[in-house]
Amino acid sequence: MNRYEQQHRQLVRQLAPECAVLLRSNGDFPLNSPCALALYGSGARRTVMGGTGSGEVNTRTFVTAEEGLRAAGFTVTTAAWLDGYDRVAAEAKKDFIRAIRARAKKNRTLAVMEGMGAVMPAPDYELPLSGAGDTAVYVLSRISGEGSDRAGARGDILLSRTEEREILAIRRRYKRFMLVLNVGGPVDLSPLDEVENILLLSQLGIDTGTVLADLLLGRAYPSGKLATTWTAWEDYPRLGTFGDKRDTYYTEGVYVGYRYFSTAGKRPMFPFGFGLGYTSFSADFLSVHGEGERITVRVMAGNTGRRPGRETVQLYVTVPGETVNAPFLALAAWQKTRELAPGEREELTLRFDLSELASFREEERCFALEKGDYVLRLGTNSADTIPCALARLTGDAVTFKVEKNVGRVTVRDAIPGRHREEPLPAELPVVEIAPDSIPCREAAYDREWPVEEAVRALTDEELAFANTGAFDPHAGLLGFVGAASSSVPGAAGETTSRLRDRGFPVLVMADGPAGLRLNRRYALDEKGAHGLEPTLPESMAELLPPAARALSRVLGRPRVGKNARIVEQYATAIPIGTAIAQSWNEELARQLGDLVGAEMECFGVHLWLAPALNIHRDIRCGRNFEYFSEDPLLTGKMAAALTKGVQAHPGRGVTIKHYAANNQETNRYGSCSHVSERALREIYLRGFGICVREAAPAAVMTSYNLINGVHSSESRALTENILRCEFGFEGLVMTDWLTGAILADREGYGPPAAGRIAAAGGDLVMPGSMADVKDILAALKNGTLKRRQLEINASRLLRAARKLTAK
Repeated sequence: MNRYEQQHRQLVRQLAPECAVLLRSNGDFPLNSPCALALYGSGARRTVMGGTGSGEVNTRTFVTAEEGLRAAGFTVTTAAWLDGYDRVAAEAKKDFIRAIRARAKKNRTLAVMEGMGAVMPAPDYELPLSGAGDTAVYVLSRISGEGSDRAGARGDILLSRTEEREILAIRRRYKRFMLVLNVGGPVDLSPLDEVENILLLSQLGIDTGTVLADLLLGRAYPSGKLATTWTAWEDYPRLGTFGDKRDTYYTEGVYVGYRYFSTAGKRPMFPFGFGLGYTSFSADFLSVHGEGERITVRVMAGNTGRRPGRETVQLYVTVPGETVNAPFLALAAWQKTRELAPGEREELTLRFDLSELASFREEERCFALEKGDYVLRLGTNSADTIPCALARLTGDAVTFKVEKNVGRVTVRDAIPGRHREEPLPAELPVVEIAPDSIPCREAAYDREWPVEEAVRALTDEELAFANTGAFDPHAGLLGFVGAASSSVPGAAGETTSRLRDRGFPVLVMADGPAGLRLNRRYALDEKGAHGLEPTLPESMAELLPPAARALSRVLGRPRVGKNARIVEQYATAIPIGTAIAQSWNEELARQLGDLVGAEMECFGVHLWLAPALNIHRDIRCGRNFEYFSEDPLLTGKMAAALTKGVQAHPGRGVTIKHYAANNQETNRYGSCSHVSERALREIYLRGFGICVREAAPAAVMTSYNLINGVHSSESRALTENILRCEFGFEGLVMTDWLTGAILADREGYGPPAAGRIAAAGGDLVMPGSMADVKDILAALKNGTLKRRQLEINASRLLRAARKLTAK
């Protein structure tokens, strides 16, 4: 194993416990020492490292729960049960793949397309629960991925009948029992009220099993907090629609996640921001101070238990809401303590600007704050907050004026009943804020983008190639799955090499967002680099008929020279996006970004196609594991921290995605998200704006879906007006991977076109094709695309390429 692998693996092991969330505890854990352990559950041997699709990482090794526990000294006493489950799962998988192939045949599609990201429900079975010892652990796993959504059904969001029966039986049988959740998103735990110890381990990357052993033995402790609300499936709101193939209506507006639950007065099972530890904490308000619009709250946090730990103190705000319907709560700030020993205390400082709480007023075309009292609430989760102070705004204040809109909006937002709370304490400290102390910005849409001299000299055809990714006309399905790079085997794609002699460096892009997705090994000879393993992800390759799989191995075997050198590029799988957000630790995210940036340097990758920061609008979204949270502030801050870590390495950049309102996988290429401008700006775009302003990411990737009838990649309102002129983005805008194989699968809306994308200010169509080049040239000829716009796009690409390839 290479030195960097050892170092990065150790770093993940060190950081990952902060991402785990202890949901319930009766004090039986951590254990004093390894012991005889009855180990059960779908994730005991089949532990999930992360989700499928672009989030897959080809690591050298991966430690399962069973392997990690055995290595830590546990004696696993349930080998017979584990062997039996292996047989059950293998048969269930065969049946699942047969069903997908049959469905593909019926629908006249490819099985790899029909089953991309499809989730096999947990099977039902009968196995004897034999196992010695008085301690048991049940590892419940779920996997999801790109191309398919989850379902509110047994074996997915709901427990299977077997899982429910086994977990309750094991809990009653053993003296000590821990339910471990190796999942990427919520599972309905409502049938398990009597289970007293529940650990949301999540999916923590390369050393998931080792981290589990560390947590069970107290060598590390969980200090995570939920980044999305967990509750019974039937209690999630149904204000908007989800999963429709053509049109999805975001009629819940801004009432997403905890914003809905707090406003409707409904307490979920495990609220946003919730998480226990192996110790207990206090958090006492000290003072509040105002300077201009900046509010500062001082808090004393203390460890009141018997073990070391870390606590995250959260500050929420209730806005006046007299003239604008607003959620009862909005997260404004948080801070995590350092490790506190028993009895130790630390003073925390939580800060925010009042303008960050402004609501968007569509008719007035501005963000504004309403006159009145803003109630500051201190807590350790969204459902348990205590009013600690008032910020009194003495008059209405406009914080940001905009002129352009996001197109025709047809959806009308629902409004949950306003939560009525008990009267506020009489002696709350008050900070008065004058409206003229709050700065008002105004968007300028007449921005002039410079054109590079090297670009002016290009022909129309050369400009068309500059606006199109480097493509191999023979790549076929490999281009679709994100393996279109010829420079770095397994990388997702790259910019054109046709203009290298005209001064355009080539940028290599690798998928993410849980680490780099590359071939593990390749051969390097005088002809270049040749991958030595199948490029198609295993989750897709297994859907091919046996003969096709065998043929793909033969056809994919490269012819390499006699003197070829074998090169390794084993990447490190880091925790999934949701797990990173559960740490509530921006420094942790920065360190993981630094890890990825170092591996990008090692392997010759310029752009990481991550982080992904779409909102957890609905727990059914199959790709939520990649995304951070239901809250845009937490999302934006974590994305910014990861970006800073990666981009601290010269010549390495991130590509934040998927811009925007990409919140389902069902017909993701042709579905339309109908969303109000207020919800779009306050919830779905806000995280992107935070990341752009705080970390200046090198690139942004647009999403597949349409927004209010316009493909996001073709929306000048999103790309130029909001992203560039309002957020101040200076970098490269590219599409997600648009290929004929996917564009043919659409439900009523036409596919995006390269000419329209370029006209909207999209700089790069990926992975690129000759059809894209021809479409750009046709748009130039018919006048729907101006050469000046193509020159601007190519200039932005050239500046980005020069910056990322500068020695």
